[in-house]
Amino acid sequence: MKALALALALALLVPAAASTEDMPRPSHERALSDLGSTDVEARRLSAAWMGELGTPADLPALFKALRDQDDIVRALTENAIWQIWSRSGDARVDRLFAAGVEQMNHGQAQAAIDTFTEIIGLKPDFAEGWNKRATVYFFIGEYDKSLRDCDEVIKRNPLHWGALSGYGQIYLHLDKPEQALAYFQRALAVNPNLQQVEQVIEQLKQALIEKRKGTI
Repeated sequence: MKALALALALALLVPAAASTEDMPRPSHERALSDLGSTDVEARRLSAAWMGELGTPADLPALFKALRDQDDIVRALTENAIWQIWSRSGDARVDRLFAAGVEQMNHGQAQAAIDTFTEIIGLKPDFAEGWNKRATVYFFIGEYDKSLRDCDEVIKRNPLHWGALSGYGQIYLHLDKPEQALAYFQRALAVNPNLQQVEQVIEQLKQALIEKRKGTI
């Protein structure tokens, strides 16, 4: 179960931003409007640009686009949501956030924790500060602290599929498969494109069936 949780955690790390360098920059209004276009290429361009142009007010439209018929639109939309979540609206906090992510990516756990703790102190309503600290706590095995930070994320962003998956990963490590399954199912209900989560759900269901057979 622990190896499964670690593999899933790595798979759920924020994807790289889609490149829009060679694309003509649309207005925010045009990009948002094109999310509902009948032209799949227009929807793809829109989803790519919304990562840069989008605001929290656009999230309902983006969550709808997570169920687009086109897999590229869905992937770009998922990335756009992560990008919006990662902007605090405060330039100082955003600089600290970028530094904390860099520290996290280089395995500098305590430095990253310190940076995200500073972010939380400066802007406690910024859910992604809590989420990144929860992620670092998870990787160093501080599961209780990670759970508490996940609680703070969900208070501020109930649709944060990363934190919902995080609960599942932690409960896998704590050998609580029933709780893990419940949270993974919640994450998948929010974002149906989490293929790794979907696979883990099926594995957990099978494991629980086998476990129950063994108690009969």
